[in-house]
Amino acid sequence: MQTPPVIEIRDIHKSYGMLEVLKGVSITARQGEVVSLIGSSGSGKSTLLRCANLLEDSQQGDILFKGEAVHWRGTGMARRPGDANQVLRIRTNLSMVFQQFNLWSHMTILQNVMEAPVTVLGRDRSEVEAKAREYLDKVGIGDKADAWPAQLSGGQQQRAAIARALCMEPEALLFDEPTSALDPELEQEVVKVIRDLANEGRTMIIVTHDMRLAADLSDQVVFLHQGLIEEQGAPDQLFGNPSSERLKQFLSATATA
Repeated sequence: MQTPPVIEIRDIHKSYGMLEVLKGVSITARQGEVVSLIGSSGSGKSTLLRCANLLEDSQQGDILFKGEAVHWRGTGMARRPGDANQVLRIRTNLSMVFQQFNLWSHMTILQNVMEAPVTVLGRDRSEVEAKAREYLDKVGIGDKADAWPAQLSGGQQQRAAIARALCMEPEALLFDEPTSALDPELEQEVVKVIRDLANEGRTMIIVTHDMRLAADLSDQVVFLHQGLIEEQGAPDQLFGNPSSERLKQFLSATATA
């Protein structure tokens, strides 16, 4: 019997008031799979990622984590997750890395990485510290453990944020435009870390503007347009032989940008 996907999203709808951002989107990320979400600004990519991590409440559709469906109460705009313990369990297994790093400025880099496993998961502090230092080494900033976030470059801060996500030892990593706030040189530092994680067989969903990253790392690519999936498939197919006119226009625009 096939193992259920780590993340499965079925027919998700999300609106902000009268603005319908997601109009029935379904994606699946299996164990060890990298799924990239691409599309123009406002297409619903980041909203879909936040719905997957239950940071946003969707109005319709199902979200499943390893085959377990999220329990909902209420309907439509009043729909909310019905089980707080389930939400906490799912969120701690789907670590999210944000565009703007979101490090706590009053904590050292090591404290930032340790905070959630100690306070949320209740893990032993000395064990967590050893793991945190290991993950900081992994992303190439082990020597910055005692530094403050303001003392680090943007690329180093983003790598610290990735170490923080890894320290939760999640089932999957969710990246929301992890390189878009960085200049090209610093961007490559972060791309290398993400590439290494993909080569390890980590399950990841990546919202990205970087078409090369999506083409090189993804098992599948999903092109969102106006809240719907316009086209999806293997990167060779989407980038090498797109069938949708809208995708052709998008790739042409990003190639000349």
